[in-house]
Amino acid sequence: MTIWSVIGAGVAGLAVASELIARGEKVQVFDPGGLPGPHSCSWWAGGMLAPWCEYENAEEPVLRLGQCAIDWWAARTQLHHRGTLVVAKARDLPDLRRFARRTEGFIDVNREEITLLEPDLDACSNGLYFRAEAHLDPRQALGDLCRQLRESGVEFHRKLAPSRLENAIDCRGLYARDVLHDLRGVKGEMLVIRCPDVALTRPVRLLHPRLPLYIVPRGDGIYMLGATMIESEDSGRITARSMLELLSAAFALNPGFGEAEVLEIGVDLRPAFPDNLPRIRRLGRTIYANGLYRHGYLLAPALARGVVDLALENKHSEMIDEDRA
Repeated sequence: MTIWSVIGAGVAGLAVASELIARGEKVQVFDPGGLPGPHSCSWWAGGMLAPWCEYENAEEPVLRLGQCAIDWWAARTQLHHRGTLVVAKARDLPDLRRFARRTEGFIDVNREEITLLEPDLDACSNGLYFRAEAHLDPRQALGDLCRQLRESGVEFHRKLAPSRLENAIDCRGLYARDVLHDLRGVKGEMLVIRCPDVALTRPVRLLHPRLPLYIVPRGDGIYMLGATMIESEDSGRITARSMLELLSAAFALNPGFGEAEVLEIGVDLRPAFPDNLPRIRRLGRTIYANGLYRHGYLLAPALARGVVDLALENKHSEMIDEDRA
C-alpha cells in the first residue's frame, strides 16, 4: 500500500495528513522540530475562522474557501461559535464604514447592542457583528490533530525527511524557499495576556487608522492580542512600537487591560506568495503546499483537500499553480 510522506508538522502538514487519513491512506510525518510548538508559526496564530472579516482586505477565494473551514475544524477540535465583533470609536467611524463596504455577512450594531453582546465593551459606539464566524485555540487544535493522527497509525519522525522520497508532500512553510523561490516571509507579532477583570466571549476587532487590533479570548481570563503584518523577515524580537500599540489598543477597548499580565510574546514569519494566496505545485515527485500567509487555520482545510485531490485523483483545484505544476 502507498505510504504518503508529509514534510512539516504545522497546520498545513497536519491538515494534509488528516485529509489523507480521512480518505483511507497511510501517512507518515517528518519534522525535525517534532510536534507543533513555539518553533512553528502555527503555534502563534489567532485561530479566527473569519472569512467574512478577512474579505475586507483579501481576495475572493479567501471568503469562499474559508467558509468550509468552520465545519472541517468542528469535526476535529473544540470550536467556539460566537461570531466576530468589529468595533470602532466614534472618531474612527469612517474606517468602520469602509470595512463594511468591503465585506458582507454582518449586521450593524449600536452601543446598546454591543453592550448586550459584550458588556465590557461599553465604550464602543458602533460596530458590525459577523454572527456566522467562529474561533478555536490553535494549540489545542494542533494537539487534537496530532492525537487523532497517532490514533490512526500515523508515525511522526523527528528528523529531516530523506532527500529522495516517493509520494512526498512538502508543507515546510518558509523552509521550502530552497525550492519555492517566490515565497517571502511576512512578520507577525502577538502577545498573550492574562486579565481576569475583563470578560470577552468572542474575537473583537478594533478598527484604528494606524494599527487595527484583534483580541481573541482563550478562556480563564487569557487573551491573544495581534494585528501586526510587517513586510520584514526579521523574526528576532517584537518592536517596542508594536508592543506599545497593541497594549494601547487593548487599553482603549477596556482600561482594565492596563492591569493585564503579559504571559508570552510571539514573533514569527508567515509564508506568502506575491498575491498572498496559497499555492499547490507538483515539482518532480513532490507536491508542494504553501503560502497560507495570515490565513493558516482558515485556508488549511481547502489547501489540504486540493492537495489530496491532486495526489489521489490528479484532480486540479484552483489552488494549483498551472504554470509550474
